[in-house]
Amino acid sequence: MTLFEELKWRGLIKDISSPELEKKLNEDKITFYWGTDPTADSLHLGHYSSLITAKRLAEYGHKPILLVGGATGLIGDPRPTAEREIIDKKVLEKNLEGIAKQVEKIFDGKATIVNNYDWFKDYEFLDFLRDVGKYINVNYMLDKDIIRRRLETGITYAEFSYTLIQGYDFLRLFQDYDCILQASGSDQWGNITTGIDLIRKITGKTAYGFTMPLVLDKTGKKFGKSEGNALWLDKNKTSSYALYQYLINTDDSIVIDYLKIFTFLTKEEIEALAKSNKEEPEKRLAHEALAREII
Repeated sequence: MTLFEELKWRGLIKDISSPELEKKLNEDKITFYWGTDPTADSLHLGHYSSLITAKRLAEYGHKPILLVGGATGLIGDPRPTAEREIIDKKVLEKNLEGIAKQVEKIFDGKATIVNNYDWFKDYEFLDFLRDVGKYINVNYMLDKDIIRRRLETGITYAEFSYTLIQGYDFLRLFQDYDCILQASGSDQWGNITTGIDLIRKITGKTAYGFTMPLVLDKTGKKFGKSEGNALWLDKNKTSSYALYQYLINTDDSIVIDYLKIFTFLTKEEIEALAKSNKEEPEKRLAHEALAREII
């Protein structure tokens, strides 16, 4: 399989900005980025699915940049239902440090880690409006799914502006690191396309994006702090035993999907486990493999 074919087989492609991206992933060596806001001092299993996808790209030869949002974390990405709580700057710094250590470990120190606070801390508000705001139409922003869903209940100007800030992140990485691809969860599609449009309008060049489906638990909820079901990657927050017990009890209907998403087991290995899961479910070989590989 090509890289793109493997990503499709594993169920890791939801949205894609251009058909050209398939060829670039398969034939070129490009720089890409994935980002997260430091809302806690540890990443969780929901983040891990995206990080593992990023590591797949890196092992294929693509260059990863991991953006930790020191600036965007001060604002907060719009949630479907309510405004995010403001995080104290000292707490944010502690969270940044914890997340950076985890990323370093997962990528064996081979990922470039950047903080968008570095380019926003001295950016004057009027300059930002002139340099960035004039390129993005308000009607375009209102059409973003996450913003549109919040209009009935209300959304602050701060969260409304989040997509501009993240779009500028992509532009800076494009200009400073020759980063042409953003990969993230499907809830970030609107922000990704804002960055792609901003790059096109300001530089006249093409950037790309793709999203991965959000990983859901057996109740249909995504893994995360806001959902109250976070499984932390920090063993001091979620013990290895607790994580193992959760994984070993994964529902039969989703365990093979989890193996595809969360592990580096081959297609042949996973298909053998899928056969076992169907024909001899009492052995729970797929569940044991999932727990073992992630732990």
